[in-house]
Amino acid sequence: MSLRQSIPAPLRPWLPAAAAALGGWLATDALLRLSHLPLSPGFSLAVLLGGAWWLRRPRRTPAARDTDVAGWLERLEQLQTQFGRLEEEPAPQRAEQLAGLRAELGRGGLLLALVGTSPPPAELQPVLVEALRGSEPLLLHWAHPLPAWSAAWRWPEPFEACDGLLHHLRTPLSAADLRWLEALPAGQPAWLLVQTSQAGPALEALALEVRSQLGPGLAQQLLFWNGEPEALAVSLAPLAAQLASGAPGLRQARQLRRLEQLHASWQGDLERLRRQHFLPLQRRTQWLVAAGVVAAPLPSLDLLVLAAANGLMLKEMARLWDCPWNLEQLQAAAAELARASLALGVVEWSSQALAALVKWHGATWLVGSALQALSAAYLTRVVAAAMADMLALSVGVPEPDLEAIKRQAPLLVARAAEAEKLDWSAFLDQGRQWLGAQAGDGVAAIGA
Repeated sequence: MSLRQSIPAPLRPWLPAAAAALGGWLATDALLRLSHLPLSPGFSLAVLLGGAWWLRRPRRTPAARDTDVAGWLERLEQLQTQFGRLEEEPAPQRAEQLAGLRAELGRGGLLLALVGTSPPPAELQPVLVEALRGSEPLLLHWAHPLPAWSAAWRWPEPFEACDGLLHHLRTPLSAADLRWLEALPAGQPAWLLVQTSQAGPALEALALEVRSQLGPGLAQQLLFWNGEPEALAVSLAPLAAQLASGAPGLRQARQLRRLEQLHASWQGDLERLRRQHFLPLQRRTQWLVAAGVVAAPLPSLDLLVLAAANGLMLKEMARLWDCPWNLEQLQAAAAELARASLALGVVEWSSQALAALVKWHGATWLVGSALQALSAAYLTRVVAAAMADMLALSVGVPEPDLEAIKRQAPLLVARAAEAEKLDWSAFLDQGRQWLGAQAGDGVAAIGA
């Protein structure tokens, strides 16, 4: 038996803190003996207890942020503020969306929708409402038949606002029914009312067949009905019991789901807006870097020019993505991406691809380091694109995790390089324009 196993289980989590405290006590005692400072043993004990508390205190990570209704509303308000900084004129529909969602959050009772490609007759609506009646107010939405085909297979928003869906099915299940079930929004509660004339062993065999066609979640939500109105209450009894006991949970789940859906939609819109602001910054910085490489008389100065230009770019990118990292942290993250770019051969590939452009341009002899400058511009372009992806993934992270960035860097750079290759012709056109401008400056300087 090891020493750790011989220690009682409740005390094992304190082993790191105890070891640190013992080491700290020995170090403190040695320092006190050497320095002869008049510090009391109580002071040493307080320091050790404080250190132990610091080691054992819970760390708050971005993933542990509040996920209640108030927390989601606060995030939506933060997104509105970020939109306001990037848009010339705020879009009125976002304020309308948030106001409508706030009104929906205050809705009491439960909202249930009966859906299906072939729903039962509308005359059964009073019977169904009576079968589901409970202590909570219930509003039933009897929907029009779902289409047998859809280009997007996306549930309309009124259904997403329901606390639950009761999907009426007929056997055998149609391809359209299965497709609509696959397209259910994540987290949307749904129960399947399967109408069949089977009974006894035949019904058990049918249940196994239907469950095999569904996911593990929906397979547990089956309610079989023989189609007779007087049997509807018996078939819906399990659902009625769930609605009666779980109404508060269903309501809260719907509120959180709707808030998360709106947040994801706004986050996508904000990211597209950020990219619109980022692209001119990326183009401007890459040619600033190229010009700096041409102007620098020594190769060692190329790195200084690259760092200065990228520092300005990184500050602006941090503003676009509302990133709290300081310049040193941003440059450290960008350096990891640059190392990954060099390791993946981005510079070598761009140098080979740009050689033809430099040879083709007649005035390139005026620019002695044109190839190096264009390669530096392309490297800046790829690193900036990878940095944008990393900042998008790091929204809300208070400080960078360089080890995690180092692990993610090859994939981020590979994706960015592949995306930039698709826009290679545009970069070549910009390179020709930049070479022409550099040659024109050179001719003007010689004429002067």
